[in-house]
Amino acid sequence: MEYKEKLALDMGRREFIRNLGYLTGGAALLTSMPWLSSCTPERLKETAGQKARLALIGTGSRGQYHIHNLKLFPHAQIVALCDIYEPNLKQAAELCPQARLYTDYRKVLECKDIDGVIISTPLSVHAPVTLDSLSAGKHVFCEKAMARTLDECRAIYDAYQKSDRALYFCMQRMYDPKYIKGMQLIRDGLIGEVVGMRCHWFRNADWRREVPSPQLERAINWRLYKEYSGGLMTELACHQLEVCNMAAGKIPESVTGMGDIVFWKDGREVYDAVNVIYRYKDGRKINYESLISNKFNGMEDQILGHKGTMDLTKGVYYLEEDNSRSGIETLIGSVRDKVFSSVPLAGPSWRPEVKGNAIPHAIIEGKVSVNGGQNMIGVDNDASDTILSAF
Repeated sequence: MEYKEKLALDMGRREFIRNLGYLTGGAALLTSMPWLSSCTPERLKETAGQKARLALIGTGSRGQYHIHNLKLFPHAQIVALCDIYEPNLKQAAELCPQARLYTDYRKVLECKDIDGVIISTPLSVHAPVTLDSLSAGKHVFCEKAMARTLDECRAIYDAYQKSDRALYFCMQRMYDPKYIKGMQLIRDGLIGEVVGMRCHWFRNADWRREVPSPQLERAINWRLYKEYSGGLMTELACHQLEVCNMAAGKIPESVTGMGDIVFWKDGREVYDAVNVIYRYKDGRKINYESLISNKFNGMEDQILGHKGTMDLTKGVYYLEEDNSRSGIETLIGSVRDKVFSSVPLAGPSWRPEVKGNAIPHAIIEGKVSVNGGQNMIGVDNDASDTILSAF
C-alpha cells in the first residue's frame, strides 16, 4: 500500500478516537452506544503492547480489503488464511506471504495460536463459521449481515451470550462520526420527537461477477441466489435498517412489502427491486426502497422529527421552521460547533451513488464538502478499519 494510503487510514483512525473525546455527554454516549467503548483512549491504553493473532476465513474482495487494513495495525498479526476457492486464496497469500494457508476453516479453529477470526465468507456460511468459532473459543469479527435466517441469528446470539468471547459485525455506520453525532443530536431533541424514517438505496449495476466456468456460477455469484443470499435486504438494507432502529430505540414488530425481478432477468433468484414498510409498536414506520436498475436518487438515510429532519447520509439536518438560516442547517460534527477538528467522513467501500446536484448550499464557509464516498480520507475508507481496531 502506498504511503499516502497508510497515512490517510491512520489519520482516519486516530481522528475517530480523538473525536470521541469531543462528543458531548461522553458517559451518556457510551451508555447508548456501548460498542464505542473499545475505541476510547482509556481502552487503548489498557491494550497497548498486546498483539492479536488473527485468521482470515474468506479471502475474496472483502477479505483482501480487511487484509490491507489489518497490515497497518501494529497490534494485529495475520497468521492464517482460509478459502475453498484457490484463486482468492492465492491472491490473499501474496498480500500475507507469512500466513499459513487452509481450505478447511475447521482446521483453522484447531490452532491454539489463533486468538480470533475475521469472517468474510458468503452470507450463507456466516452462521456455521461463527458458531464453530465461538465454540472453539475464538473471538469473532464477521461481515454483515449477521446470518441468512432469523433462526441462525438467534442461534448466534444464544452462543454469544454463553461465551466470554468478543463478537463484532461489520456495520460501518455504527462507527461513522456523522451517524454517531447525528444520533446524539436526535436524542438531545434537536429534531423533536422522531415520527418516522425514510431510506432508499438505488444503484445501476447487475451485481454479477465473471466466472471461469459455469460450474462456479452459484458459488461466485452467490448474492443472486436465495440459497445463499437475501438479496437487496441483506446486502444493502441491513445497514440502513440498523440506523433506523438506533434512532427509534427499538425494533419493528411487523413488516409488509413486495419485491420483483423488474430489469435483470438473467436467471437470478433474488429481487432487483424492493419496497418495504416496517412498523414499530407505537405506529412509527420505516419506508424503505431499493433497486439496482436506476441510480438517480442515490442513497439516503433520513430520520423524520416533528421539528426537523436528520439526513445522516449527507451529514446535515433541516429544521421545519428556521427563518434565520437557509435550506441546509449545518454539517453534523461541523468545525463551527467544535465537534470535530476535522471531519473524517467514513466513505463506503461500496461507493453509493448520490443524487445529482444534491447539495443546495455551501457548507460552513466552504471548508467541508458533503460527499457520498467519491472523495474521502483514504482509499475506499468505509470505517471498517475502525471496527477492526475496536475488535
